[in-house]
Order: sequence, then C-alpha cells, then structure tokens
Amino acid sequence: MAKTQDKVIITCAVTGAIHTPTMSSYLPLTPDQIAEQAIEAAQAGAAILHLHARNPSDGQPTPDPAIFDQFVPRIAAATDAVINITTGGSTRMTMEERLAYPLQAKPEMCSLNMGSMNFSIHQAARKIKDWRHDWEKPYVEGMEDLIFRNTFKDIKHILQTLGEGCGTRFEFECYDVGHLYNLAYFLDEGLVKGPLFIQSIYGILGGMGPDPENLVMMRTTADRLFGRENYRFSVLGAGRHQMSLLTMGAVMGGNVRVGLEDSLYLGKGQMARSSAEQVRKIKRILEELSLEVASPAEARAMLGLKGKDAVGFGTAS
Repeated sequence: MAKTQDKVIITCAVTGAIHTPTMSSYLPLTPDQIAEQAIEAAQAGAAILHLHARNPSDGQPTPDPAIFDQFVPRIAAATDAVINITTGGSTRMTMEERLAYPLQAKPEMCSLNMGSMNFSIHQAARKIKDWRHDWEKPYVEGMEDLIFRNTFKDIKHILQTLGEGCGTRFEFECYDVGHLYNLAYFLDEGLVKGPLFIQSIYGILGGMGPDPENLVMMRTTADRLFGRENYRFSVLGAGRHQMSLLTMGAVMGGNVRVGLEDSLYLGKGQMARSSAEQVRKIKRILEELSLEVASPAEARAMLGLKGKDAVGFGTAS
C-alpha cells in the first residue's frame, strides 16, 4: 500500500468557460447536465470537482449564483467529492461577478489564477462554419483581443476575502513559470500558507507550451521555491496533450486534472462523451503504473481543507 501522501488526486473540471456548445454535443450546459456529469466523474474516481456555471438556454458562461445553486448542492448531496468553484469565471467577467458565488458558497476550495495573461483559443473559430448560437463565434474570435486579468491586487483581494474570510483554500493555476514566482511572493507576504496545491497548465495559447521539458522546469522551480514537502503538484494538459502530460506528471510524483473544460477528446479523433470517461481513463493509467488514487477524504487531508460541513451551500433537499 502506498502512503496517503503518495496517492494521486484526480481533479475533474466538468464544463469550464472556454469551449462552446458547437465544439462538442457532449459538453454539459444545463444544471442537470453539469450535475449528472460531475456525479458520474466522482463515482469514476475524481476526488475534486472543479465547477463553472452556464446559461441553460444557450450554454454561455455565467456567474449567476442562482444557476450555481441549481447544481452545486445536488452534487454535494450525491458525492463526497471536494467541490472546487471557479474564481476565474471567464475573461469577460468582472471581479465582482467572478466572486459572487464563491463568497456565498464559501467552498472548501476554489481555483485562483496566478497572473494576468493572454488566454485564447481564437484559432478554433477557423475550423467552424456553422455555430449553434449567435454568441459563440464573437466569443471565441474575441479572445484574440482580450487579456485575462489577474493583477496582484486582484489576487490579494481573493486571498483576503475568500481565503482568510471564508477558510477556502486554493487550486493555484499557474500557466507559466512567472506564476510560481507570483505565488512565492504571496507566500512571503503571509497571504497563503502550505500545503499549496499548484495546478501547472500546459498547451493554452498565451501560456506555456505542452513540451515535456516545461513540466520538468515547473516541477524543479516549485521544488526550489517552496520545498517539495510544502506543496502538492498537479498537471493539466490542454487538448490532445492531456493524457501524455498527466501520465508524465504522475510518474514525477504529481496529481492530475481531466475534464471537458480542458479537453473535448478521449483519444485521437475520439470525442469524450463525458468527463467521467476521461477520469476512468487516467485512473486506469495510474493503476497500470502501480499508483493509487486518493479518495476525497484523503485529498482533504493532503490539502488541509476545512471539510464539507464548513461550506455555505448546504445540500439539496
């Protein structure tokens, strides 16, 4: 048996705010669809569920707490998984919108992007001729001229109001090596404390490319800045790079993140019919490598979370 600290945490990002309905008919859009896919992913082995909300009428990303409330309590009632709510929202949301539901829900965990950046998939629009909804094409093409804002002041505000104020801990999303140094700055300022959960991200235009050498660089830089005993490393590979980079990260002692937010595919030319399919695939790969998958309770202990009884969203009636 592997020690608890050696087990691999699987995070599943169920829908996100980057892909649009035209890109995959399997992308969950309604509260029912998001809840069903999240519950299935937890049953498949995901210890953490990373959640965004969408307008059920057209699939457009939304920060509306009323929509989150239609699926988050339901997921919490049906699973023991850690609920991780986005604070990134989308590149078009204000900070007030991005924090509207997290401050209400006071979850165990939230994502937190560690720097402003160009973040785009605008090239994807070139491949699509017929869009399901009017908002999709300008949304995707418009990413070419948008900055995903996460200033030092923005990050500090989230750490103080949500972290210190609500006891929420964070999945620190790092798209480049400079984001690790930003995190080290906040550690030095006393605004964060270990164990840190660092989600290193590869393959998004505007961030690091999916080269294996970049994964090694991020891991060794994090070791140098934080000391391996003070943080948990995780790997997110976008698109077709998902499974190969996750496997490499796991072999290096890291954790993994899958889900339709990050990739719409299960394999080459094969669309994923659900996020749970990706969870099952990475779980099988991990087990083939003689690695054990962490349960939600083990993930909570590994990350120092406050527990599911200390959140603000309750459970579905």
